[in-house]
This record gives sequence, C-alpha cells and structure tokens, in this order.
Amino acid sequence: MRKAIYRGTGDAARALFANADVIHLATTSNEGRPILRTLNAVVVDGALAFHGAPAGEKMEGLGKVAVVSAERIVASIPSYFLDAERACPATTYYVSAQAHGTLAEVTDPTKKARILGALMGKYQPERGHVPIDAAHPLYAKAIRGLLVAEVSLEAVDGKEKLGQNRTPEERVRVLEHLWRRGAPADVEAIALIVRRFPDLPTPAFLRHAGEVRLQCALASDEHDDAVALLEDAYWLTDLPGSTIRKAIATSTATVGARDAQGNLVAFARAVSDHRIAWIYDVMIAPSHRGRGLGRRLMELLLDHPAVRAARGVRLSTRDAMDFYRPLNFVLTSELETNRPWRSIEMVRPQAEARP
Repeated sequence: MRKAIYRGTGDAARALFANADVIHLATTSNEGRPILRTLNAVVVDGALAFHGAPAGEKMEGLGKVAVVSAERIVASIPSYFLDAERACPATTYYVSAQAHGTLAEVTDPTKKARILGALMGKYQPERGHVPIDAAHPLYAKAIRGLLVAEVSLEAVDGKEKLGQNRTPEERVRVLEHLWRRGAPADVEAIALIVRRFPDLPTPAFLRHAGEVRLQCALASDEHDDAVALLEDAYWLTDLPGSTIRKAIATSTATVGARDAQGNLVAFARAVSDHRIAWIYDVMIAPSHRGRGLGRRLMELLLDHPAVRAARGVRLSTRDAMDFYRPLNFVLTSELETNRPWRSIEMVRPQAEARP
C-alpha cells in the first residue's frame, strides 16, 4: 500500500469480502504461469471459499500461494469538483480488500455442504430449494464431484480511498458536488464519506439549527431503527415489521436525523420513477416535534436527487395538511380543477395481505 492514510481495517476488509458480488483469485499453474479468475465466493469459518469443476487450471493452484481481492467503486470524482482548470484532481473513490494465503481444497463432505449452502444463501437468498446436506440423495454425488476450495482470511489488508489526502473543506466541496450531481450511487457515497469522517464540517445541504444530525441516506443496517421509529404510525398498524422493512429497503430515497446519542429521531422516504415521486412514512419522534425538524427533514427529502428530478411529488395524509402547505403542497382537488383535464385517484385494495 503506497500511503498509510488509505489503510482500512481488517474487519472492514473481511466485510467487503463477505458482501462482494465477485472476488478475484490470482495464483500460479504447475509451470509457473499466472492464473487469474473472477469467482462467486462466500466467507465461511474465516476463509473465502468457492466452488468449481474438479478439472482445470484452478486445480493446479491448489497448495500454492494465492491472492484474493475484492473492490467496490464508491464514486467517480471529476477534476472540476476541486479545480476549475487542472485535470490532476480527477480520481476515483473506492474501498478494496486483499488477502494472501494458500489455496486449499476442502474435502470434508459436511464442510463442503455448508459452504455450498452459504453460497446459495448469498446468491439465492429467496431459497426455493431443498437445503443442501452431504447425506441427502439430491446432493451426495454432486458434493463428492465438486471442487470446493478456500483461502484463509488471516492476512488481510484493506484500503479506503475516500479523499483522505484532501483538506476538510475540500471534502465538503466534494460532498456538495456529489449531492448536486445526483448520480444513482452519489447519495450512498456521501453517506459513506460522512460516516468515515465524523468530525467533518457539515455540508450546507445537511445543516440544521438543532442538535440533531441529518442523514441523506440510511444504510441497510439502519433500517431496523426506522421500523422501530414507525412502530406507532397509524397508517402502518396492520403491517408486520418485515413488510415495512422491505418497503424501506426498496425505496428510492431515505432520509433521517439522529440525536447526540445516535438515536434515530426522524425518518422519511420516497419512491420515484423520475416522473412522479411519492412521499411515505414521514415521522418525527415525539420528543423532537415542534422544533422545525420535520420541515427541515422534508426539505432534505424534496432536494434529494431522486425526488427533485421528478415532475411532480405526491403524498397522502389524514390530518397534516397545514404542515405540508408551506412546502408548496396543495390538495389535488385544488390543483386539478384549474386544469383542462381532471384525474380521479383510484386504489385497488387487497382483501388480505400477502405473506
């Protein structure tokens, strides 16, 4: 690694290996020729494991030194984000992981079955198959015939190139440019960089006069916090938490706010097809109402790239019309009576919720 400032933690590197769609394997053949393969892999018992045919070049790498790597592109940073004239600042932010070890074959049928089951769980999480068991007649022969190999993840290096070589002011400038550019991955990039530099000055689009800290995106491991905050929402009383969690996970935009103790005290989400954006689940914790947080949260959501690009924004409410009017929302009946056409909102109710 060229610069220590980019060094990541071993835990973050192992997590990247566990979550990466593909990994890269490099080793050598019996004649010393390089072997490079891109594979689906899973982390089991502290090792990166994969499967393949029992014949081929990968077999020649067994017992030899191997290198495995994974990476995730965070954001492309154009030069003009930082300099109006020079091309030199153009770069890519990314996180990567690398591990050195020996490529070893897994021969125990029970462990092979466990690895194959973990691979199915990662790449086919909806299951839809008989669980893999080394003694099951559906799998016993296949397990015996498959190559399953692993590389230990003991010697792991991680790298995070997220603008560590920039001043805090330059990092904030990058965040503000990402927010304005609004490419599909830019909002997640902003959230990652903010978590990486917790002492960074707050970008203008995330500023709030109160003590809370605004978030422009919620990571998947924060969705349970949103479900808990929405527990008493009257419009969700007949829905299980798992359904609410899926709705949050598939949203186009999620925003929130956390207090000084890290508790999620505000949340809202939107679903947009870039023509119409629908706002859902706007919720402020009772202890933080009446302080302007709700309006500030809505301003952030309306300015979210996925929402601001839409031609229209809609929501449904039972009693909060006065809250939304200052944000330029009007009743659909007030808007459509002034148009040459009039649409009627319709709904297709379901008799019972599907599992």
